[in-house]
Amino acid sequence: MGEFENKEREEVFSKRVRAGKRTYFFDVKATRSGDYYITVTESKKRLEDGVFIKHKIFLYKEDFEKFAEGMKDAVDFIKENQDVVEKRYEYDAEAPAKEEDDFSF
Repeated sequence: MGEFENKEREEVFSKRVRAGKRTYFFDVKATRSGDYYITVTESKKRLEDGVFIKHKIFLYKEDFEKFAEGMKDAVDFIKENQDVVEKRYEYDAEAPAKEEDDFSF
């Protein structure tokens, strides 16, 4: 039964997105019955003590369309009402992150 229990949260796909001082993780996981769901995790280092704080949401397949529609509507509203300059962060996997690296503007 131990091997079967591990399948409950089996990760089948993962995408890491570094965005300045935050990192977002988009993970596709499988339930015991093989249904996929998405977890979206925001990870940000707390300045005062260097501890990484994580916030996570779970998105189930029956909610994909409504979630995507709500997200698109919110993004479109902001783009229609304010100038949006999307930042592109380059990440060099070979170079270690330095404490003095500051990508905020």
